[in-house]
Amino acid sequence: MDDQQDITYQPDEPADSLTLARYAERAYLDYAVSVVKGRALPEVTDGQKPVQRRILFAMQQMGLRADSKPVKSARVVGEVLGKYHPHGDQSAYDALVRLAQDFSLRYPLIDGQGNFGSRDGDGAAAMRYTEARLTPIARLLLDEIDQGTVEFVANYDGSEEEPKVLPARLPMVLLNGASGIAVGMATEIPPHNLREVAAATVAMIRNPNITLAELLTLMPGPDYPGGGQIISPASDIAQIYEGGRGSLKVRARWTIEEMARGQWQMVVHELPPNTSAQKVLEEIEEITNPKIRAGKKALSTEQTQLKTTMLGVLDAVRDESGKDAPVRLVFEPKSKNIEQQEFIQTLLAHTSLESGAPINLVMIGKDGRPRQKGLAEILREWIAFRFETVTKRTRFQLTKVEDRIHILEGRMLVLLNIDEVIRIIRESDEPKPALIEAFNLSDRQAEDILEIRLRQLARLEAIKIEQELKKLRDEQAELDVLLKSETMMRRRIIKEIEQDAKQYSPEDKDPRRTLIQEERRAAAEVRVIDEPVTVVVSGKGWVRTRQGHGHDSQQFTFKAGDALYATFECRTVDTLLAFGTNGRVYSVAVASLPGGRGDGVPLTTLIELAPGTQIAHTFAGNAEQRMLMAASSGNGFLTKIGDMTSRQKGGKSFVTLEDGDVLLKPEALTDDATHAACVSGNGRLLLVAFEEIKVLSAGGRGVMLMELEDKEQLVQAIAVGAPGLIVSATGQRGGKVPPQTLRGKTLLPFVGKRARKGKAVEAKLKDVRIEAVRPEPAA
Repeated sequence: MDDQQDITYQPDEPADSLTLARYAERAYLDYAVSVVKGRALPEVTDGQKPVQRRILFAMQQMGLRADSKPVKSARVVGEVLGKYHPHGDQSAYDALVRLAQDFSLRYPLIDGQGNFGSRDGDGAAAMRYTEARLTPIARLLLDEIDQGTVEFVANYDGSEEEPKVLPARLPMVLLNGASGIAVGMATEIPPHNLREVAAATVAMIRNPNITLAELLTLMPGPDYPGGGQIISPASDIAQIYEGGRGSLKVRARWTIEEMARGQWQMVVHELPPNTSAQKVLEEIEEITNPKIRAGKKALSTEQTQLKTTMLGVLDAVRDESGKDAPVRLVFEPKSKNIEQQEFIQTLLAHTSLESGAPINLVMIGKDGRPRQKGLAEILREWIAFRFETVTKRTRFQLTKVEDRIHILEGRMLVLLNIDEVIRIIRESDEPKPALIEAFNLSDRQAEDILEIRLRQLARLEAIKIEQELKKLRDEQAELDVLLKSETMMRRRIIKEIEQDAKQYSPEDKDPRRTLIQEERRAAAEVRVIDEPVTVVVSGKGWVRTRQGHGHDSQQFTFKAGDALYATFECRTVDTLLAFGTNGRVYSVAVASLPGGRGDGVPLTTLIELAPGTQIAHTFAGNAEQRMLMAASSGNGFLTKIGDMTSRQKGGKSFVTLEDGDVLLKPEALTDDATHAACVSGNGRLLLVAFEEIKVLSAGGRGVMLMELEDKEQLVQAIAVGAPGLIVSATGQRGGKVPPQTLRGKTLLPFVGKRARKGKAVEAKLKDVRIEAVRPEPAA
C-alpha cells in the first residue's frame, strides 16, 4: 500500500493489519471519489457523466447513426454493460431513456422509438420493446473521436478501449445541463439555448476579458425544454451565474380562452421544470380535499382557510394534454365575475405552477477536480479544451496528409522510371531492398510500390497523382499555418462554432422556449381587516390576541404556573417574530393568532423549531419597524422586521451565533432613539450612535458594538434617546442600589465610538441593568 506509513497499527497485531477506523476511512473515501468522478458529476469538457459517455460511444461503434436503422435498446444496453460499464442494466437503460426524452433534455442525443416515458412521471417501456439510434446533434460529440482528439483508456477489464472524454464541438454541459447527487456535493445545471451558448462562447474567444454582464446579454439565462417564464430579476440571474449557485423563480405560461356568454377559462400550456400536470392536479386535490395531519384530531386553521380560498375561486380543473398539446391544463373559475388576476394569483401561490428552479453549477473541471464554477469559468475551461482538441485534430490531419504525400512522391518516382522498376522486381530475389537502394526510397514507399496494381501505372494516373499532390501540399501548408498561428486557430474555431450553431439551431426552427421577464412573485394573500390588536405572550410561550390597545396587563389570566412575558400593541396586518436560540427567526401572521379570553395556543405549534432549539424572545410589529439585534459576543447590527419575515414554518437563519453566544433581547428603535446603549457583564456602559452600526437586511454577525474583556459578555443592548436611561444595580454587599437616571450631560461620558470598552457606571456595582426613559405622552 502506498500510504502504509500513515497507518497506525495496533500492538500485538500482524504488520499487515490496520485499524477498523482507518480501513473504514479509506473505503469510504474510495467510494466517495468513485461516486463523484465515476457516476454523478458531468465533465466541463463534454458535459457527460461516464454512463452517458459510454452509451453514446457504444452506439457510435455499433453504427447507430441518425440515418441508420434503429435497434432494440436491449442490444445497446448489453453492448454498454459488456464492454464499458459493468453495472446494473436498469441504471444503464434509465440513462439511455433520459438521453432520449425531449422533455428532460433540451437537445436529446438519442432518437428513441417506442414508449420512453412522459413528463407526468410515467416510466419507459422495457428495453426489449423500445428502439434507439443517435440523433443528428450527437455528431457534435462523436464526429471527431477517430481523429486523435481525445485520449483513450482501457476499459474495466483491459479488453477494450474507451474515450476519457468526448471531443465536444460545443459546451454540451450548458446545452443539456445535468442533475446528480454525489457524496458531499450535488449538481443541478440547467439547459440553455444552443444558439445563445454559441454566441457567448464566440464572444469570449474574441475577448477573453469579457464581463459577465456582456455574456448575459448574449445568453440571458436557462432555456428549459418545457418552456415557462423566469420571473427572477436580472440581478439575481447575474448573481447566480457569477457564483455558480442559487435558485430562479419560474412560473407556467397560460392563455385566457374566452367562451360563450362571457365565460372564460385559464389554459396552461407550459410548465416550470420538475413540474407536471399530474403534480398540479394532486396539489389541488390535496388543497380542496385536505386530510387530517398525523397526530392531529382535526384540520388545522391553515388547511381550512386554504380550502375555502381555493374553492371560492376554482370550479373545476381538467388535464387535456395529448398528442396535439403536450401540456394543456384547463382551470375553470367559480364564476365569470371573478377577477382574472385574483384567480391566477391564487393558483400560482398555492401550486407548482410557480416554483423554484435550483441551480448548482458543480462539475469536474479540466484539472479533474469537482468544483462549483461560474459561467465565465465554465466557458473559459471549455474554450481551452476546444483549442487543445482542434490542435490535436490538426496535427492528426497533418500527419495523414504528410504520409499521403510521402506515398505519392514514391509513386511519381516509379512512373518516371517504370521500366527500371519492373526490371528490378523481375530480376531481384529481394525486390524491396533493391528498390530502396536503387531509388533511395523509404521502407513505406517501397512497400506501397510492391503492392501497387498494374492499372495504376498508366500515363493518366501520373496526371491524377500530380493533381492530388498539389492539393495535398496546399492542405499541408494550410495546416502548418493553422498550428503556428494562434489567430488562425481562433478564427477556425469561431467559424466551426458558428457553422454548428447555424446547422443545429436555426433561428426559425429552434427559438428560445423559456421567456425571461421579471414579474412579482405570487404571494398567498389572505384578506385581513386592518385593526388594532394586542398580542399577549406568556412566559411559557402561549400566545393570543385581544382586540384594541390600552389593556391592563394585570387583568390577563394564565395557566397555573405561567405568567406574562410581554404584550405588543400592533395591528392585525403585522407579524409576530419568534427568535430561536440558534439564531433563526420564525414568523407568524398576527391575524392568524387565536383571539378571545382563552389561554391561546403554544407558539411552538405555529412554527417548526429545529431539534434542540428553544424560543429565546418574541416581538410583534409592522414590517418597517427598525430593530437592534445583538449577541453576548458583543456583535450587533440594525435591521427591519420585514427583513426577518419568512413564509417558511422552519423560519429563516438570520443571526450568526458562535458556540456559547446568547442572543440578546431584540430592541425596537423608537423615533427619538439615537444611540445603542450597551452594558457589559462587568458593569461598563457604552453609548454608540446608530450611524456607526451596520444595517444588514440579510442578517449575519454584524459589527463589534463593545469591546469585552476575557470571558466577559455583553448583557444588554437597548435603544436610547434624549429622555435618558434608568440604571439599576446591586451594591458590593448584595443590596439594591437606588436607581439613578442618566440624561443630558450625565450621559456624555459614556458616549463613544463603536468597539470601545466604555466606562463603569460606578465603582464596585454589580449586575448593572438599564432601561430607556420613555417620553411623557402628549397631553
